[in-house]
Amino acid sequence: MRGATIAAFVALAPLLPAAAVAVGTVEVDAALPYVCTLPSGPQQVTVRITAAFPERASAGEEIRPVDVATTVELPAAAVAGLTTPEATAVRAETRLAVGVAQDEQRTEVTWSGTAQPVAVPAEGALVLTTTGDAPSLTTGTAGELVLTAGALAVDLAPSAADGAATTPPSLSAACVPAPDAEGRTVLARVPVGAGASTGTPSAPPPSTTAPSSPSPSLPTDRPAPPTAPGTTRATPDVPTSPGAGPRPGGRGLATAEEEAPGTPAPRPDAPPCVTEKPTPMSLSAYVTGYANVRKLNGASLIPVTCMLIEQGEMQIPDTLPPEGEFHFTTLSPGNLSYQGRKQTPPFTATFLTFDFQPVTATMVLEQVGPITIDTLVRVIFSTFDNHLENTVRAPLVLRVLDVKVNGVDLDVGPSCRTSAPLTSPEPEPDKFPGKHLVLLGLGKIPYGQPAEGYVLTGGGPLTGTVTIPPFKDCGADGEDLDRLLTAAISGPDNHVKQIQGQTCSVGIETPPPDQCTEDRQPLVVPKPER
Repeated sequence: MRGATIAAFVALAPLLPAAAVAVGTVEVDAALPYVCTLPSGPQQVTVRITAAFPERASAGEEIRPVDVATTVELPAAAVAGLTTPEATAVRAETRLAVGVAQDEQRTEVTWSGTAQPVAVPAEGALVLTTTGDAPSLTTGTAGELVLTAGALAVDLAPSAADGAATTPPSLSAACVPAPDAEGRTVLARVPVGAGASTGTPSAPPPSTTAPSSPSPSLPTDRPAPPTAPGTTRATPDVPTSPGAGPRPGGRGLATAEEEAPGTPAPRPDAPPCVTEKPTPMSLSAYVTGYANVRKLNGASLIPVTCMLIEQGEMQIPDTLPPEGEFHFTTLSPGNLSYQGRKQTPPFTATFLTFDFQPVTATMVLEQVGPITIDTLVRVIFSTFDNHLENTVRAPLVLRVLDVKVNGVDLDVGPSCRTSAPLTSPEPEPDKFPGKHLVLLGLGKIPYGQPAEGYVLTGGGPLTGTVTIPPFKDCGADGEDLDRLLTAAISGPDNHVKQIQGQTCSVGIETPPPDQCTEDRQPLVVPKPER
């Protein structure tokens, strides 16, 4: 921490009694969605974390959390799997991993808690509240100290009516923040002054953040996660949203050539990208790239295009993942948007048709059905890494607006287009029937490191191979140009590479300024890559 790390000054200390919480404290009360790996399988639960912190501190002054309590509300579906038939009560212990960061330094501490036995309800949810010790913190450097909720281990000891232990004598659950906990895992921000303490910290306000607006992850040394006794699986670190995490390492996402060091580059021109009736799940982003035309031995630039997305809810797959992994999926619908139509802006490309005739064509890609972004997140317990497989399915028809042959107009008429949508090999034809373009974006979020590859909310490269169908309705004044265009353009094995920019979370109360313009349009305009 500019000379000393947080780890060097974290020391365990008992909590002060409740009466010690005096004026000058900030109370935290956060109800967060978690996913717990239970004997019955993954379950979505609510975890409520309460504590009180000094509202400010000075460098060298002890920062002591007090009145720390963790409440886990297990749904009725999970209760039967956690208790045996003879169990009438259950006692809980919890260990919550809390990230501590100041500037570029960070570490992790554990808040431990225990609870008295609680009666097992005949029906409904089981609510367990633990209280206990939390570490005190001291830093010798001025700057905001940020505390963030992380993985949670829950140990349960069921007992029978006579107080005897049941079989098995204990059960454990490993829990991580669910994707829709996005933006709400920060427990407190404590300003630390260099001398006399100044400033006013606060617990985070009630969240209005959608799962689609991740804050950039802070790199950390990998600490040992809380591991429940009796379990052999480490607690994974799930991203705050499918594909959440820092935006990919800048590949294709620069907005302009940098000017002088430290000088922000101006945002390039881009078509309007406005979400008319946003919801908390609404995202918008720009996409651009190249599409090869194999027969013409060339590539056409697809211009910067607005994409409006509604991020889907997290789903747990029906099939069990491999041992040592946890899987979840989201299915997010999207639409192209240009001047109120579901299409790209017009784009012009020039090719040498049949290797000798220069032909210039103006075209658009028109959307003829819903676009979907299918995201699979694979959490690897052994490394805490998250692997993301994103499959974009887009039913698009290529429409030809204007053609010039060696500079001379060739009238293709008002309805010249492919006879069917562009078609790619479909990996799941039973689940996703019909003809459509398929683009694949692979991403990885190593624990505590910047994201790699494609992440829905951060952007990145999407690639695929497409077949261009035959053309129809091309020509005017009785002239049929279908066969000419089909012979020149149509065919398989045309490579496509698109680059998506960072999304803008348009539906939240205060969109992040590094994602959105003041009028809630995407700030990042990506550059195409071949």
